Amino acid sequence: MQLQYAISQGISQALHATFDLPVDASQISLQPTRKEFAGSFTFVTFPYTKQTGKGPEQIGEILGTYLKEHTAEVKNFNVVKGFLNLEIEEAVWVRLFRELMQDETYGQAAASDKNVMVEYSSPNTNKPLHLGHLRNNFLGYSVSEIMKANGHRVMKANLVNDRGIHICKSMLAYQKMGNGETPESSGMKGDHLAGKYYVLFDKAYKEQIDELVATGMDKEEAKKKAPLILEAQEMLQKWEQGDEAVVSLWKQMNSWVYAGFDKTYRNIGVNFDKYYYESETYTLGKERVEEGLQKGVFYKKPDGSVWVDLTEDGLDEKLLLRSDGTSVYITQDLGTAELKYNDFPYDQSVYVVADEQNYHFHVLKAVLKKLGKPYAEGIYHLSYGMVDLPSGKMKSREGTVVDADELVQEMIDTARQQTEELGKIEGFTAEEAQQLYHTLAMGALKYFLLKVDPKKRMLFNPQESIDFRGNTGPFIQYTHARISAILRKAAEMGIGVEATSFDNFETLHEAEQDVITLLANYPEVVLEAGKLFAPSVIANYAYELAKAYNRFYQEISIFNETDDQARNFRIALSAMVARFVRKSMALLGIEVPERM
Repeated sequence: MQLQYAISQGISQALHATFDLPVDASQISLQPTRKEFAGSFTFVTFPYTKQTGKGPEQIGEILGTYLKEHTAEVKNFNVVKGFLNLEIEEAVWVRLFRELMQDETYGQAAASDKNVMVEYSSPNTNKPLHLGHLRNNFLGYSVSEIMKANGHRVMKANLVNDRGIHICKSMLAYQKMGNGETPESSGMKGDHLAGKYYVLFDKAYKEQIDELVATGMDKEEAKKKAPLILEAQEMLQKWEQGDEAVVSLWKQMNSWVYAGFDKTYRNIGVNFDKYYYESETYTLGKERVEEGLQKGVFYKKPDGSVWVDLTEDGLDEKLLLRSDGTSVYITQDLGTAELKYNDFPYDQSVYVVADEQNYHFHVLKAVLKKLGKPYAEGIYHLSYGMVDLPSGKMKSREGTVVDADELVQEMIDTARQQTEELGKIEGFTAEEAQQLYHTLAMGALKYFLLKVDPKKRMLFNPQESIDFRGNTGPFIQYTHARISAILRKAAEMGIGVEATSFDNFETLHEAEQDVITLLANYPEVVLEAGKLFAPSVIANYAYELAKAYNRFYQEISIFNETDDQARNFRIALSAMVARFVRKSMALLGIEVPERM
């Protein structure tokens, strides 16, 4: 931002002129001034007390006086303790606004040489996506878009958990109870059909455990000896041996599930550049385990299982291969990490996975380091908190999962109800109205799940999320629709939004200046969101911008303004807010409507 740099240069000159301190402008840090004080930029003086031999307030007064006299951009200043708050000349804001108008790519960083792979979604093929998956998908998609806005080359990856004991549970239950049921014959999406049999397995398995416990067997022993779990383990071994019947059933059920997933992904507006499948990566993982044994960094126990000792890394001993030769999650991840790096030599590999797996990713990074892999340092776990509903935590095995498809449909129904009650669909065709309900529903859902810091566990309230007031997606979407209506009216009146239409305008209201300040801050917001892997930073920005615009709209007339220059400026300002609302919401994967 050129204005910020000009202020930093002014402070650099002031420090040199008043205190003989050579501080480069690039080392000057400015903050937005807090709302309760006059000013746009704040410079903290505390760090310079020792070098100048002055108190922080005294430094602020001396620098402020110099800047007011020698820096064209500074109109006035005030000092609060060790904080120098700088007010900027109105003409400077208008000039800055003109520059923003002419820069279509403002906020898009220059291309970097950094490769970032973002792995998200990572569903299991034994059940449909649930509410937790929604937070995962929205986080992964948004972080990918934010990384692109920071100039990086990005690949969106989806690692599908398509093998393992949990998949065999669904397959075994279908084999025993399915009677040839298909998605077509049942009228169910394929992922829901697989999930149905996962729940049925668990129910029957628990009954077997209870029967064994009733005979006097210890519960933990019963869990291992129940016939169903033994059959599922046998099925997994057969699958790894390539048994034709087992592999055929596996392929058939997975194909149903993939069709179901694709429909959900399209509906929630996320996509992927590359799919990986654990069935294709676990053998490579086994090769890495063998490599570790040869290098002497892994060891084998008498029962044949393979382990790694990570006690020096502050962790513990970790199983890498079971005694029967079957792989565990970490085995697959060793193979997948290598495969991903070969496909897309990443500087950073971001795993969007719930915080329940924090330990797992510490282990993965440590194991890759022991193997001497060049990509080990790039492993980054974007850990996020679980999502709860007022009814409590979800448990998919018990069939009480909050299904993603059902929740999205519920949100669409709620959007329809709210929109019809508020009368916001006049003149819409049935198809346009349906599209609006979907846009509002997804805006409400995505924004509510993304506005919270990823690391925090959160409570999702569907009704609260779709409110048209407050810190919600629909409030921001409605602001965009309101501006679109203003721009349509301006076009009907023959008023353009070119910078030349307000050539001689220089007198700003405070509300207009606040809006321009937020527009100008957009690149810093994108940069911070990228550094923190936090879409919440973008969400908060979009809300603050919409809120500032609504304040401007309430306080200052647009079309009743008698000064054509002022009116034209306000229409142009409105257009710029719409542009930046679209930009910021797009980084969250949220569409904004033109009409409501």
